[in-house]
Amino acid sequence: MAAPGLLLVDKPGGITSHDVVARARRALGTRKIGHAGTLDPMATGLLVLGVEGATRLLTFIVGLDKTYEATIRLGVATDTDDAEGQVVAVTDASSLESPAITAGIAALTGRISQVPSTYSAIKVDGRRAYDLARAGEEVQLKAREVTVSRFEVLAERRLSAGSQATEAGTATAGSAMPGVIDLDVVVDCSSGTYIRSLARDLGAALGVGGHLTALRRTRIGPFDVAGAPGVADLADAMLLSPATAADAVLGRFDVTADEARDLRHGKRLLGAAGRLPATPAAAIDPDGRLVGVVERRGDDVKSAMNMPEEAAR
Repeated sequence: MAAPGLLLVDKPGGITSHDVVARARRALGTRKIGHAGTLDPMATGLLVLGVEGATRLLTFIVGLDKTYEATIRLGVATDTDDAEGQVVAVTDASSLESPAITAGIAALTGRISQVPSTYSAIKVDGRRAYDLARAGEEVQLKAREVTVSRFEVLAERRLSAGSQATEAGTATAGSAMPGVIDLDVVVDCSSGTYIRSLARDLGAALGVGGHLTALRRTRIGPFDVAGAPGVADLADAMLLSPATAADAVLGRFDVTADEARDLRHGKRLLGAAGRLPATPAAAIDPDGRLVGVVERRGDDVKSAMNMPEEAAR
C-alpha cells in the first residue's frame, strides 16, 4: 500500500486531470487517489492529489484561493470562451487603447458576479453543462459571487493579421483575423472563479470579444507548482506527509499522546480551545503524525475529522 500524503503534480496540456489521476494510481500502485479540483485539458499547472488516507484532507484544500497565469486574446470570441472552441465573432481590436483595457480589468477585480462558461463541468439537472452544450441543448447557468483579488497585465502584444499566422496553439492560429490584442495576465482568485469567464467578460465589456488562449495554475493555497513533478516522474515523486500538508493549510495544534488518544476515541479536550492557532486546525501528536482536524467547541476542542492511525516514525 502506498504511503498516505499529498502529491503535487505539474499537469501538462493536452490531457485531462483524470488522466493524471489514473497515471498516479498506476505509478503509486493504489486506487485510493483523489484530487482537489481539476484543470481543463488545455490548461497546465498545479494539481493537488490526495493519496490513501490523505484523501480526507482534500475537502479542506478544494476551497483555497488560487493563482493563474493566462493569456487573453481580445478581438475574437469563441463558443467555449477558450482556444479549444469555435470562433463565433471577430472584431478589430487594434483601436482599443491600453487605458480602456486597464479600466475593464479594474471592473473585474474585487468581489464580482460571474456567470461560468457554458462549457464548464457544472452540473445542470445531473448532467455536465459541457455535455448539454455539445448536444446542442440550451444551457443557462446562474451567476455566482467570486473574488478576484489580483488581475494584473504582465505584457500586452498587438498582433496584425500577418503576424497572427506565426502564433501557435490558439483558436485563431493561421487565420487572417483583423488586429487582435494578447494580454499575458496573472490572477489571484477565490475557488470557483473561471478565468475563461474573465476573458469573455473583459472582451464583452470592451466591445471586441475575448477568449482564453493559455492557462497555467501556479498556486493552490500554500502549495506552489515550483518543483512539482510532471506525469513522467510520478513514481519517484516525494509526497507531503499528512501532518506537513495539514499544518500548511490549517495551522498546527500540538497534542500530547494522551490527548491524541482521546481525540481518536471521540472525546473532547476540555478547556484546550485557548491553545488553538485557528479553527479548524491540524492536531499533531508528539511523533509528528496527523491525528486529525479539530475545531473549537466553546472552551473545548473536538475532532472534526480523524485520520487513519499511522505507524510511529
